[in-house]
Formats: sequence, C-alpha cells, structure tokens
Amino acid sequence: MRKNGVIRKLFVITSVLILLVFSLALLAEGLFFERFYRATKINHLEQSIERFGTRYLAAESNGIEASRALGTFMNENNASVAILNSQFEQRSVDPYFIQIAMDSKLVTLRIASEGMMLNDIPMGLRIGDTLLVDGIFMDEKDTIMQPVNIHQEGQGAILPGEGLVRVKGKITDFILPEQRSFNPFYQDTLIRNALMDWLLQKDMHQADLDRNASVRTEWQDPWSGIRYAVLVAPLSTSLDEDRYVFALTSLQPVGEAVEILKQYFIYMAPVILILVLILSLIYSRIISRPLVKLSKSAGRMAQLDFSVQPEIHSKDEFGDLSRSMSTLSQNLNAALQNLQQANEQLHTEMEEKQRSEQLRKELIANISHELKTPLGIVKGFAEGLQDDVAVDKRERYLGLIVSETDRMNALIMDMLELSKFEAKAIQLHLRDISLGELIHRVAASFAHQLESKQQYIAIQADSDWVVSADPRRLEQVVLNLLSNAVRHASQGSTIRIDVQRIMHGQIKTAIANVGAPIEAGDLGRIWDQFYRAERSRDRKSGGTGLGLAIVKHILELHGSTYGAANTDQGVVFHFTLEQAESK
Repeated sequence: MRKNGVIRKLFVITSVLILLVFSLALLAEGLFFERFYRATKINHLEQSIERFGTRYLAAESNGIEASRALGTFMNENNASVAILNSQFEQRSVDPYFIQIAMDSKLVTLRIASEGMMLNDIPMGLRIGDTLLVDGIFMDEKDTIMQPVNIHQEGQGAILPGEGLVRVKGKITDFILPEQRSFNPFYQDTLIRNALMDWLLQKDMHQADLDRNASVRTEWQDPWSGIRYAVLVAPLSTSLDEDRYVFALTSLQPVGEAVEILKQYFIYMAPVILILVLILSLIYSRIISRPLVKLSKSAGRMAQLDFSVQPEIHSKDEFGDLSRSMSTLSQNLNAALQNLQQANEQLHTEMEEKQRSEQLRKELIANISHELKTPLGIVKGFAEGLQDDVAVDKRERYLGLIVSETDRMNALIMDMLELSKFEAKAIQLHLRDISLGELIHRVAASFAHQLESKQQYIAIQADSDWVVSADPRRLEQVVLNLLSNAVRHASQGSTIRIDVQRIMHGQIKTAIANVGAPIEAGDLGRIWDQFYRAERSRDRKSGGTGLGLAIVKHILELHGSTYGAANTDQGVVFHFTLEQAESK
C-alpha cells in the first residue's frame, strides 16, 4: 500500500473506527450493563406484580387458587414473594402444593419452604403419577397434609416414621418450583430475614408507601454474600386493610454474567482485532479499487491519452462516474482530433497564403520586368522615329516595335489564360483522339525552328493509341513542352518523343532533348509561373515564363501525373493520359 494512498487511509480509518466502537462497547458493558440489567429486571418484576395483584385478589378466598397464583408468579419471575398485611406482618401462604386423589377424597400436600429441599421432591412429576407420602395432616378433615417424605410408586419406599401418616394417590394437580435458582426453598426462607432488615429501614420509605408507590432497595445475604433486589409494592387498597407484596429476587446471575463477559472479551479481543484488520483491509480494497482505476484513467487523460477507458460496470456512483469519464474522454479525444485537424488545415492555409503572397510579389516583379524591357524598346524606337533619326532604318524600327508589341500581347494572353486555370474557370471537352497523330501534327509546326538550329525530332508513337482528352488543351501541352525542348536543345541534336503504354490503362509520353541539365534545386520550381532555371539566359530565348505553369494546370485537370528529370545527355519531360476504352 502506498504511504498516502486511499487504500491505506481507508484501512487505518476503518480499523480505528471499529476498534473504537469495540472499546466503547466494552466500556459500556463494564459501566452500565449491570445497572441496566438490574433496572430492567426490577421494572419487569414491578409490572408483573401489578398483573399478579389482580389475579391473587380474585383467588384469595380459594386457598388452592391463591397458592397457584403465587407459585406461578414466583416461577415466572424467579422471585421469592411474601404477602404482607397493613402492619407489614407476613401472612402464611404456601405457594407450592401437590394435590393427589385417594379413594374418596382429595389431599393437598403443602410444600413449605422451611425444612424442605428441592431434591426432597421426586424429579419429573406428571399428573397421573402415583405418590406415597408420609406426613402430618393439618386439618380435621384430613385433606391438608404437611409432607415429610415423598416417594414415587416403585422406588422402594421405607416404612413411615413415628407419628407420620402415609397416604397414597394419583397426582391431579401441582405447582412446584420451575426455572428458579439452584435452591429456591432456601431463597424463600431468606425472605423473612430480608423483611426484618427492611422493616428497620421502613421509615425511610414511608412517604412512598403512603402514596401507594413502589419501594426499591437491595439486600445482601450475610451467609452467602449474594445480593438481592427487594421490591415492596402495594397489592390493593380494600375497605378492611392494606396489603403489600414483598418480592425478593437474586442479583447473582447478572454479576456472574458480567464477570464471564469480561473474561470472554479478554480471550476474544485478539481474535476480534485480527478479524477487524483483515475485514478492514478487504473493505478498503473493495471500496478503493474503482477509485484507483478512475485515478489512473484520469492521469492518462491528463497526459492526453484517451486510448484506455475506465472499465467499471457497477450501477452505483462509481459506475456513473466511470461512464461520465468515458464520455468525457471520448468527447475530449474527438475535440482534440478536430482541433488538430483544424490546426493542420490552418497551418496549410497559412503556408498557402504565404506562398500565394510570395507568388503575388514575384508575379508583380516578373510582370514589371517582362513589360518594362519591351516598353522601353518600343518607347526608344518610337522617339527615334518621332525625331527622324536614321530615316533609312525606319522600316527596321517599325518591325522591332511590332515584334515587341506581339511579345507583350503574347505575355498578356498567357497571363489571362493562366488566371483562368487558377480560377478554375476552364472546362475540358473530352473526346477520344489519336495521341500519335496529334504529336506528329504539332512537331510539323516546328520545321522552321528545327531547320535554323539543325535539329531533328524522332517520334516513337503508335497512331492506334487513343486517349481521352481535350484536343485543344492537349495540343497546347505538347506545343509548350516541345517548344521548351527545342529552345534548350543543343545545336544539331535530336529531340526524342516516346509514347508507350504502361500499367492501369495509362499512356505515357516522354519528350527528351540533349542539352544543359536543370539544377536539382530548380526541378521542383520550373512549373511555377515566371520561373526560369537559366538566370543568365537572354529573355528572347526564354519565352514568357508561363508555359510550364499552364501545362501543369492542364495536366492536373486531366488527372495526369507529370514531371521532369535530368538524363545523362539533357532533360526529359513526361506526362500520362488515360487510354480511351476500345469500342
């Protein structure tokens, strides 16, 4: 785990919080659990006394039912109870009994608390079981007996003791201690001692008793040291006397429970600590895993890397954030690509603009240069004629003026033609023509120039090769390229024109001459307007400087590939045309 990573922070915070809650639970258990248990138990006992009072008063006239009500209450609440009169004297009520049926009557066995132990009564008694009981009858009708020995039939009972009467019968009804402490009879005998001690402090609680309120206190058995909760509550207020319920219930279980809980927590603390650390680590990793993924994705996005998208497919807030980041990444990637394309387009436009501006400046300079010289010549000859200088050369001067005027006119016409191409105002009229026949026809027009320079043209072209092109524009291309080749060819050399079929239905035409090569730096610029590779060459032999620019536009309109290259003997120009489909 990273020192300052989210996993470490979540792990530490979660562990500390759980351990803090665990420690607070231990502290609360040690400080408040015993009090809470006591208060809850006494409150429950007080509420039970209220219900018991109604039932007991209804059955008070019937001794069996009164005992049943009292015994049931003591079993349900694990409490020893005494009924007190208005003088706080204990009334004689035995809560537990066994009723057996003899031949002609029912005998009630009163189970007194004093002198009786729980193991003196056979375990697992059920209605219908037969009992042998030795005891003393307490009434004249011999229906109520104080039992001394109780045996189930078949247990090998001994003879009755001296002065005791034995009776035998089947159980018809009984109330015995159930769900009570280890020795309920002993606890029931303690109620007299607790009552005596409480009476010594009764005056302290007289105000509560006068307003029929319950009194709560505690009492400790001096012999065993066990503490008991004492609750004194009014039973009823009748016309003859007041009666009270004196309830005694042991607090030993809660003390033992608290001590056992403390030992339990001591043994369980290391196990709980290990579980807390393991669960905190797992929890922190589960919670932080999507955060780590999102953090890495955000880091890549910060570096403008949108190739990897966060893959969190949950339907919670992490999933929503992941999908939002994916959408954001896609949008940013698209926007960045559009921005790059726009930037590239802007850069291209800026370069084109700068190039156009440079070409414009060069065009103005070239036009000025091209027109300045012939205008100067025309002006000089015109002034000479105006001043009658060299009358005998008048015709020659007039011829030169006409020649320079024709040259300026040709320049202007070429410029107009070039401007149409640049404005894309030229439309081709394509048709099928024989390329070989067109080349022979154009070459024938150079007969006079070839004769004056003792040059020759060798044509290698098949008249059956038909191309799809604009005849007038294609003738202009061949004318300009051939004129350029003738102009720069050496005296007495041969100009070769080769036409051949290449792949993909293309017809390639190459025009090569023998002469000075073009410098490598100038090969890419010879197609620009007014560009001349030979700077020192006479302008009369250099043409207008617009021929190759016009050729370039015409070939591009035809979708042709074109170019120029140096050879071992001179320069070769080439271009391609689409071969016409055979009919």
